[in-house]
Amino acid sequence: MNNFAFVNPVKILFGKNMISEITKEIPSHYKVLVIYGGGSIKKNGVYDQVKNALKDYQWFEFSGIEPNPHYETCMQAVEVIKQKNIDYILAVGGGSVIDATKFIVAAACFEEGDPWRILADKPNVVINKALPFGTILTLSATASEMNAGAVITKKETLEKLSFSSPLVYPKFSVLDPSVTFTLPPVQISNGVIDSFVHVIEQYLTYPVNGLLQDFMAESILKVLIIDGPKALKDPLNYDIRANLMWASTWALNGWIACGVPQDWSTHLIGHELTAFYGIDHAQTLAIVLPGVMKLQKEEKKEKILRLGREVFSLQSDSTEELINDSITAVESFFHSMNIKTRLSDYNLGDDAIQKIYDRMEKREWKLGEHKNITANEIKKILELRK
Repeated sequence: MNNFAFVNPVKILFGKNMISEITKEIPSHYKVLVIYGGGSIKKNGVYDQVKNALKDYQWFEFSGIEPNPHYETCMQAVEVIKQKNIDYILAVGGGSVIDATKFIVAAACFEEGDPWRILADKPNVVINKALPFGTILTLSATASEMNAGAVITKKETLEKLSFSSPLVYPKFSVLDPSVTFTLPPVQISNGVIDSFVHVIEQYLTYPVNGLLQDFMAESILKVLIIDGPKALKDPLNYDIRANLMWASTWALNGWIACGVPQDWSTHLIGHELTAFYGIDHAQTLAIVLPGVMKLQKEEKKEKILRLGREVFSLQSDSTEELINDSITAVESFFHSMNIKTRLSDYNLGDDAIQKIYDRMEKREWKLGEHKNITANEIKKILELRK
């Protein structure tokens, strides 16, 4: 196991009716800005719960955060913060709203030029200050409610970039599985697949004898595989939704990443498909991951074999056969969640592949746990997914 330093300061409030508990977490004299997305929280009752909880506060609201939140929209929220002298932010929504809020609380305190530098000028920019914020999670997917990372899209340039800072951990996060009952099926599927690939990025690399991390990762994957399809068939089942919500949080709250190598090439390639073509984030992951596994099957051999045996209960006397069966099992799981896995399913082909290749070649990025996935390898991965 590799050396590591780890802390996660986020307080979790889990269960039914826990939104009412936020008054114990936010100082009563603070001005609060509630940030949310397209307004679904007004249809599912969450907005009314928030409004009732904040009845004794001076609070304002900012809506309109997009899926794959836009830098331009975030900067509008920053202006509201400055105009209203906001002290505290409450993010109410899924990963996009929470990611946007992380950038907003940092950008509101940024004094070193254009806040886009937080994303585009890493590691030269250090975040020295951020406003405090809490979250109320309405969609299980990104684990942004319990980590310090975020991904933001700049609409003007079609770039989707990430950043992280210990200053953008939420102070608290409310996880009430019952508020996810009204999600449409595609969002259930997207959330499960996003969580699944989060685990894979930290697990499917090479062995370092991190046995506890491996067992924890495999447990999370099994929960997603067992209860993901069940949630599509029985969306009002509280226990199923609770399992998925907690598994999603653990998929990327830092614990299974301790002391082990990480990949993240699937995410970084997938971000380009979202930035250029607007494909849902999880759908891009379902396209890209099988290609990464195929191209990197020698580098990832031991962990692919372990994935097949421990997670999918596969057996074979042939190493090659077990590797191929494991890759097929991953893609079959995506299909069980009603998510398509080919570029052609989204009417994309050689032109899209070339466009992503050109951008990656210009950036000169080297991806993967071995830093051996360059633009040429990215092109091969995408060609495997046509």
